[in-house]
Amino acid sequence: MTTNLDILAFGAHPDDVEIGMAGTMILQARKGYKTGICDLTLAELSSNGNVVLRQEEAEKAAKVMGLHERLNLELPDRGLRLTESYIQKVARTIRIYKPKAVFLPYPVDRHPDHGNCSRLVEEAVFSAGIRKYQVEGELSAHRVDKLYYYFINGYNHPHFSVDVSEVYEKKRDCLNAYKSQFMTSGDGVPTPLNNGYLDTVEARDALFGKESGVTHAEGFRSGRPILINDLLGD
Repeated sequence: MTTNLDILAFGAHPDDVEIGMAGTMILQARKGYKTGICDLTLAELSSNGNVVLRQEEAEKAAKVMGLHERLNLELPDRGLRLTESYIQKVARTIRIYKPKAVFLPYPVDRHPDHGNCSRLVEEAVFSAGIRKYQVEGELSAHRVDKLYYYFINGYNHPHFSVDVSEVYEKKRDCLNAYKSQFMTSGDGVPTPLNNGYLDTVEARDALFGKESGVTHAEGFRSGRPILINDLLGD
């Protein structure tokens, strides 16, 4: 039986969500929210590792984050085109899990798949809320309340940040689960990911934290204005 999710984060590849917002996912799960990740591809074209190993690493990270659900739509790596069939698959996922908030990659990123993932999910979020829009199965329309963007490779001044200082060691555990991507091995090849990449992720989180007066924070941008009623509240 499918469980409705409070938060559903999309990534082009297993490890994208962890890079941008593993700490936030951990915190929300600890607060009792039902959280999930939907990876669009199996990252079958990655320079290091393989699909089986990558899925094992993704499941290990999922346990650290306390996810209720982790799924993979198995769309083609480097083939995330804005096609109607792909939009329908993502929209169907949104209708099945009915998330209150959807997170997606910030579209300005050195990796084209991340930007394509963002545009694909944006289209699907909109279509999923249209009553007459057709997807496979008899699934009612669902409108997502909140749409937020997380950062993978890029940097932009965030609209808001989440203090993840208390769980940052757990975020490190999530990223370290992906040894095939972030660690060098005898039969591996050099890539931007295994050449100090995790240091740059932590430096960005430390910078976001410093700007907010904490040790580490994850930054986000909002798809619409953020409404605040209590100007003195948290």
